[in-house]
Amino acid sequence: MFLSTYVNKVDRKGRVSVPATFRTTLAAQRFPGIVVFPSFKYPALEANSLEWMEELANRLDTLDKFSDEHENLEMLFALSRELPFDTEGRIALPSDLAEHAAIADSVAFVGVGRSFQLWEPTRFNEHMANLRERARQQGTRIPALARSAEARRE
Repeated sequence: MFLSTYVNKVDRKGRVSVPATFRTTLAAQRFPGIVVFPSFKYPALEANSLEWMEELANRLDTLDKFSDEHENLEMLFALSRELPFDTEGRIALPSDLAEHAAIADSVAFVGVGRSFQLWEPTRFNEHMANLRERARQQGTRIPALARSAEARRE
């Protein structure tokens, strides 16, 4: 699981240190780095392991190969980049990806459960404020766990 938010500086060469807790979560993966692609929904980057991308590919295989939905989603693979860790746990953020997320001096690494996102910190703070307000207005609640059939019969 990827939890919490960490803000790290980007150096002059476009390198940024991936938070140690995120690297620990990724340590068992066969690719020593992360896979990143532009978010379809936000001015941010989606990130995770190569194994997670393989899971997305498996899910994509459940759609009709020639459907619009399949075509829309398969583009994320064309836009994805494998970013290996250097010896200090940094990645080099490609300029086109940094531009998509308006990342310049620092990056907010945002844990969102099974994956994480990279945001420009000010934009992320604005996004979080908007999400909190939307959740408050909609009365958003965490769904209860489904009870087993046996427990429902009792």
